[in-house]
Amino acid sequence: MSGALNQVMAKMGWRSYSDEEPEYYEDEAAYEPEEEYEPMTVLPRPEVVSSKQPDLSRIKTVRPASYEDARTIGEAFRDGIPVIVNLAGMSETESRRIVDFCAGLTFGLRGEIEVVGGEVLLLSPESVKIENDAVKASRSSSIFD
Repeated sequence: MSGALNQVMAKMGWRSYSDEEPEYYEDEAAYEPEEEYEPMTVLPRPEVVSSKQPDLSRIKTVRPASYEDARTIGEAFRDGIPVIVNLAGMSETESRRIVDFCAGLTFGLRGEIEVVGGEVLLLSPESVKIENDAVKASRSSSIFD
């Protein structure tokens, strides 16, 4: 069958890959690159420094109605504002999506997420440390128990 394919390709003016002759070099000098390349140097990764200072005089409270409200949570948290998220009244599916979003958000921006009671989450930026025994005790509990 490959013979028939080669014949058709030849009639159409196409050259088949099997017709190409491999290049052989008489001397090894032809294999050396024309330019000398220096090895790459790996530069140290710069520290990511936020241009905005966190506004600790404000705390954003969000009571999302659906997953579309996740943007409001993300924008406030990205700006360094602690966010309280009240999931009461949401369906379990939607609240799980919000919790997953918040967990990814705090992980990506090196913050903390805490369950502060019932269906209420506290998202605190990296620069904000929460010292509260009630918050620490609630870490082991799930909001979906």
